[in-house]
Amino acid sequence: MLQCVFTMAKSKNKIVFWLWLISLTPILTLGSFFIYLIYFADLPSLEELENPKSNLASEVISSDQKVIGKYYIENRTNVAYNHISPYVINALISTEDARFYKHSGVDVRALVRAVTGVIRGNESSGGGSTITQQLAKMLFPRENLNKIQLVIRKFKEWIIAVKLEKNYTKNEIIAMYLNKFDFINNAVGIKSAARIYFDTTPDSLKIEEAAVLVGMAKNPSLYNPKRKPENALKRRNVVLNQMFKYKYITQEEYEKYKKLPLKIKFTAENQNEGYATYFREYLREYMKKWCREHKKLDGTSYNLYKDGLKIYTTINSKMQQYAEEAVAEWLSELQDKFFNHWKGKKNAPFYNLSATDVEKLMTTSMKRSERYRVLKENGLSEAEIAASFKKPIEMKLFSWKGEFDTLISPWDSMLYSKFFLQTGFMSMEPSTGYIKAWVGGINYRNFKYDHVKQGKRQVGSTFKPFVYTLAMQEEWSPCYQVPNIPVTFDLPEGGTWSPKNSDGKYGGMMTLKKGLAQSVNSVTAYIMKQFGPQAVVDLARKLGIESHLDAVPSLCLGTADISVYEMVGANSTFANYGVWIEPTFITRIEDKNGNVLEEFIPRRVEAISKETAYLTLNLMKGVADFGTGVRLRYRYGLTNPIAGKTGTTQNNSDGWFMGITPDLVSGVWVGCEDRSAHFRSTDLGQGASMALPIWALYMKKIYADKDLKISQGDFEKPEDFNSKIELDCSKYNEGKDLDESIEFGEDF
Repeated sequence: MLQCVFTMAKSKNKIVFWLWLISLTPILTLGSFFIYLIYFADLPSLEELENPKSNLASEVISSDQKVIGKYYIENRTNVAYNHISPYVINALISTEDARFYKHSGVDVRALVRAVTGVIRGNESSGGGSTITQQLAKMLFPRENLNKIQLVIRKFKEWIIAVKLEKNYTKNEIIAMYLNKFDFINNAVGIKSAARIYFDTTPDSLKIEEAAVLVGMAKNPSLYNPKRKPENALKRRNVVLNQMFKYKYITQEEYEKYKKLPLKIKFTAENQNEGYATYFREYLREYMKKWCREHKKLDGTSYNLYKDGLKIYTTINSKMQQYAEEAVAEWLSELQDKFFNHWKGKKNAPFYNLSATDVEKLMTTSMKRSERYRVLKENGLSEAEIAASFKKPIEMKLFSWKGEFDTLISPWDSMLYSKFFLQTGFMSMEPSTGYIKAWVGGINYRNFKYDHVKQGKRQVGSTFKPFVYTLAMQEEWSPCYQVPNIPVTFDLPEGGTWSPKNSDGKYGGMMTLKKGLAQSVNSVTAYIMKQFGPQAVVDLARKLGIESHLDAVPSLCLGTADISVYEMVGANSTFANYGVWIEPTFITRIEDKNGNVLEEFIPRRVEAISKETAYLTLNLMKGVADFGTGVRLRYRYGLTNPIAGKTGTTQNNSDGWFMGITPDLVSGVWVGCEDRSAHFRSTDLGQGASMALPIWALYMKKIYADKDLKISQGDFEKPEDFNSKIELDCSKYNEGKDLDESIEFGEDF
């Protein structure tokens, strides 16, 4: 009997043992698995959790604190929690993780609910993934995994989520999530998304806007408000309903907001779009060099596209906007005149070129194109490439009314582009050297070449003030008279050279002020002969002109190729009391944490005396008052003191205008890509017709914006000005015989 009982007890113990073993095995296995994951698996270290790797866009910031551009691999800029609209926070929590503040990374209740829902086939029961788990997945992305690896990876994300909760506050986790999420369309992070989809900042997002962006968290492509607005609208209303469900908004608010239409203000962010595109590209090349030459604490070079640098520039966003508007307003009108001017003309728009010459020019352009380079690298022969360029394909072409689709050969598209008048415009603050506006062309997407710094063209008569400055240095009065007669130079290589006045008129005496105002070549040549070409070159160097200058007599008429950048810098010397100051476009560079890496102070050179600068300004004021720039007064209504100079080169290939006021110095060049393409008449092709209107329109916009506080006052006379120098020509020339026969001569 006892033996039987013992046997039964032993048998029962075995059953209990096996029952316990069966019950505990999954727990022990799961526990061992978690111990393995925690201590032995490839999980991120504490340092990686505290400093998760994230590609941050470098921002280009204007002087009025506007982000005018970015350089990035991912268009992401981090923003602090307290700079994010509470509507975004509430929408995210109510939609993605209602128990966010009640769990420590893994929400067991939500997980059980999700599993139960899957078993029952109820997909509306919600997911079990918390915001923290989603953040873990974004910070440490999954590779291409099989099903078993995916399960293991899921467990890892649970552990990472718990670790994130230990290392960060709830608010920091929310901010990290919103900064990391890819809202597509180059909008990575909430700051970029707010800007691209609604043209606002994260802290200014409205309830309905916040709901749209949070709705994208479920599936950005499916709920893309740009491409699938109907889906985005429905999803937005789901988010609003969740906000109502969890009492973040009232029923009245829910009913109100769900009836609103989807209002997207989509603004693309890329190098082809936005303001200051040419400037941003020049700055990109500058910053790439800067990054190579500057090291981080770990010894590696800065990365413009990943390190989140803050580049504070001198560009003023409003002034840049006004400059681009002025260019578009005038050149769109002038372009129509150019098309009509060449309509039906043989070999248009090339002046005096034969069909053979045009073919050579076009072939050269073809070989410089990106299309040619790609075809060449793919092994095509010259004949095959030429045939490819003549074959019509679908293309988008630029027009001032917007891009349009057409069927055209690459060859004909190149010819079409050569009809367009290009421009270079720069505006600078003479007292600081700060560049306020930079327009390098008419459309960066279609015409990449920068005509401010990169391009150099003949400057024509805009060079003449530098010649006159030599006379002012010798304390000649602007009212000083010189003979209006042909001037002949003996050339070193033999022979002579004698510049002609554009209207062919000579005779009598003429004041320097009138000679410059009406751009009389004989007067400029007279001064050049007194001082010599080398003296002109030496002065131009002091004024910051670095381009090649030949010390020859013809230099006085502006035969040199010089950039808009140099010309604006040089003319700023006159408004800055004779001190040349280096044109500057960056004030400082900071790292992602706001630490200043470098500050920029422009170079200064005392080029000429204050008195000389003031006398030259007095001379140049005649251009606007009664010279080649007089249309500033009668056509554009600008009555304030303006010093300036127009310029036109041979065959009207280049039109220039330099305008100087006490607070701003701006320069404009207008011309076609090829010098052989231009207006055939001086009436249309001179600088006063092509370039001056851009300056005038720009300044009218500047003066209309009172917030800019740009003075319309006169230039300040130096305290130590020599009172013996008479500036009133009616007094200076009283009783003297002056020739007044030349009226508004062309600016050659």
